[in-house]
Amino acid sequence: MLSRQIHSCEDARKLARKRLPRMVFDYMDGAAGEGYGEMQNRRVMQDIRLQPAVLVNVEQRSLDVAVFDHESRRPFGVSPMGMCNLSTPGADLMLARQAARYRSPVGVSTVASTPLETMIEVAEGHAWFQFYFSGDGKVVNKLIDRAQVAGYRTLVVTLDVAEVGRRPRELRRGFKMPFRIGVPQFIDFALHPVWSLSTLANGRPEMANFGGQHGSFDRTETRARADWDDLDRIRQQWKGNLVVKGVLNVADAVRLKAAGVDAIQVSSHGGRQLDSAPYPILALRDIRAAVGPEFPLFFDSGIRSGEDVLKAYAMGADFVLLGRSMLYALAAGGEQGMGKMWDIFSDEISIGMAQLGMNSLENRPQALLPHGLQYS
Repeated sequence: MLSRQIHSCEDARKLARKRLPRMVFDYMDGAAGEGYGEMQNRRVMQDIRLQPAVLVNVEQRSLDVAVFDHESRRPFGVSPMGMCNLSTPGADLMLARQAARYRSPVGVSTVASTPLETMIEVAEGHAWFQFYFSGDGKVVNKLIDRAQVAGYRTLVVTLDVAEVGRRPRELRRGFKMPFRIGVPQFIDFALHPVWSLSTLANGRPEMANFGGQHGSFDRTETRARADWDDLDRIRQQWKGNLVVKGVLNVADAVRLKAAGVDAIQVSSHGGRQLDSAPYPILALRDIRAAVGPEFPLFFDSGIRSGEDVLKAYAMGADFVLLGRSMLYALAAGGEQGMGKMWDIFSDEISIGMAQLGMNSLENRPQALLPHGLQYS
């Protein structure tokens, strides 16, 4: 089984690259510009060190953490990602079942491949709905009401997509949603028959929250008119937890806290929006210092291992959301592959905590930056 070949995120990525058509893999794996920003963020993440401690009784270690009003059985969840079923048929539901199993939130994207109502039911309530502004603010705003009726208690508003980032890898492959099949794409699919046949048998992935009475959605449309007044309206409309995702600016974070949001998700959108964006892991540190120790901060971007999760906690995160690592594992080995990756992260965190002298994540690990690499 392919899942037996997965021992790290990079193993899963290599397997996903072999199995997926290049058009799909480059959509999943690509970043803005030439990917320099994503690469540099990974480098900074790798440069961060964690301070070990010895002769601490760490025989009993807990991976439970509090997220809003409940305990998650893992210090990580899954960030909202569009069109997950491109990785493998039924990927959304696989993630939802894992969320239910561990009481850990799964983000349900506006452009998910599975209806938002189905996702929260399968996740047994452990799902957060992610919302994009729409160009005219009408069609997509109705999703907020749908999410509240469906029982969602947390809304994630993504703010770093005023315009969809320019991703040359997608453009070179002709990626469109829905697919537009020309000769290059036909050849690409033919060279990856396992993925193509399974996708054909299960029906091509669509943006399941749209169509019919629910209108349509254009992932490339401008959202440039959104402003603070729009956020105020959403805060008034949404009665549950409001998380704002895609924040890298300290001044924005301070203003968002004052505006009444319940948490901020520090994120560079996985490097998919602005190639020259600040390093999100360092933005996390600076935002934590600005908003104080009690305000909830979540983090995603560049997390590829359990030790990366610990580094995010050390830099100020209260919870971590995984992205590409889960998609790689789903593409590589389906639900078993995803479960294997989940266990890898869990084991790496637990082993790392033992080395750091930690019984739980109630106290943060200590992060160090190497001499001569004092990033600012």
